[in-house]
Amino acid sequence: MRVPPGDFTLLPFPGGAAPQQVGFERVELARILDLYGRMVAAGEWRDYAMDFTRDYAVFAAFRRTADVPQMRLEKRPALRNRQGMWALFGEHGQVLKRGHELAGVLAPMERKLVKLV
Repeated sequence: MRVPPGDFTLLPFPGGAAPQQVGFERVELARILDLYGRMVAAGEWRDYAMDFTRDYAVFAAFRRTADVPQMRLEKRPALRNRQGMWALFGEHGQVLKRGHELAGVLAPMERKLVKLV
């Protein structure tokens, strides 16, 4: 059956719906856990936590389990076109770095690791 022009409705593409929660892609998580493993080997971190919501995903690293996070990495896709979807927060909640690329945002932690070793 042929549909005359202008007599149809567009249906959304199945993959075009907004995700129910934000998460880390495999490559991103591998990079984050690689840094975490090296910091554990250096004796800096002992525990981590991840949180996934509709708006953001968070990876937090702790010196001790019952402590505040020493580092918190957030991925907020809504900020992708503005200041970058990645943000690195310090122990007291201060923004250490923001950016579009994960490697650039993790750079301060990488430098800290080099100083520790």
